[in-house]
Amino acid sequence: MVLMRFDPFREADRVAEQAWAALRGRPLAMPMDAYRHGDEVVVNLDLPGIDLSSIDLTVEKNVMTVSAAREEHRGESDEVLVAERPMGSFSRQLFLGEGLDLDHVHASYENGVLSVRVPVAEQAKPRKVEITAGSDDASKRSIEVEATANAG
Repeated sequence: MVLMRFDPFREADRVAEQAWAALRGRPLAMPMDAYRHGDEVVVNLDLPGIDLSSIDLTVEKNVMTVSAAREEHRGESDEVLVAERPMGSFSRQLFLGEGLDLDHVHASYENGVLSVRVPVAEQAKPRKVEITAGSDDASKRSIEVEATANAG
């Protein structure tokens, strides 16, 4: 598996965070999409209004952590009429599967979206396996099949 889809403790935290955000009338601070594109996993995190210098991306063992901060730019005499944008520090963790090359993670930030690309490790990529029929060289025929070296 490339990206861990279920962690019961993180899932409980996520549900509690979403419920708390709904009660406050504010959306989740760091929504994301993750998908496999060819030989890499792509994770896009929405971070609108976040200064690039406040974004921190770390990978330790199989955990990728994204932290960011949005600062409030109001003066003391400003009267708040509506305040729906979450301010302060945000963090999100992803548990990555064993089949990823964590030494070659690339990240870019454009138009308020942090895009993280994690290559699939060579040993986890699909490979062709030759299947032969018969016991002597004259009667052998080969068939190519796709196999995955690392199923989990």
